[in-house]
Amino acid sequence: MNPDRLVAWGQELRAVHQRLRRALDIARETIEDGGDPDSVARDLRLYCVGFCVALGGHHSSEDATLFPMVLARRPELAPAVAKLVQDHSMIAHLIRGLEQAISTSADAAALLRHLDGIGAIMESHFRFEERQLVGLLDTIDDESLDKTALFGSIA
Repeated sequence: MNPDRLVAWGQELRAVHQRLRRALDIARETIEDGGDPDSVARDLRLYCVGFCVALGGHHSSEDATLFPMVLARRPELAPAVAKLVQDHSMIAHLIRGLEQAISTSADAAALLRHLDGIGAIMESHFRFEERQLVGLLDTIDDESLDKTALFGSIA
């Protein structure tokens, strides 16, 4: 067993979550900094679209690859995995609302409310996911696993 691999998968999940948290922070900073409305709108579209794509890709990869692997190894985690999948659906719904708000040029307060909602659910989801899965991931010593397939392109 490769000792460097013992904790790498759990650490990688945490690292992906940190990158997504930072992307959300950048989107928020873009709105809060104000400035030229056209420039803010352009930057916000860039950061929010990037964030939304990254978060959606992360969740799609988990649903398609990570969660089936987890269930194959630990079927007793089925209720936790079902909650995580439900969270993914809720976050996707919230992201669609943010994308719609951006496309209709919603004001800064409305955009921040969307980011607050996404951030709250995302943070709760990440903490639950880390509590449920990091211990299992830290025991996996499989060099053939592809982190992009497990965690999305943000990995």
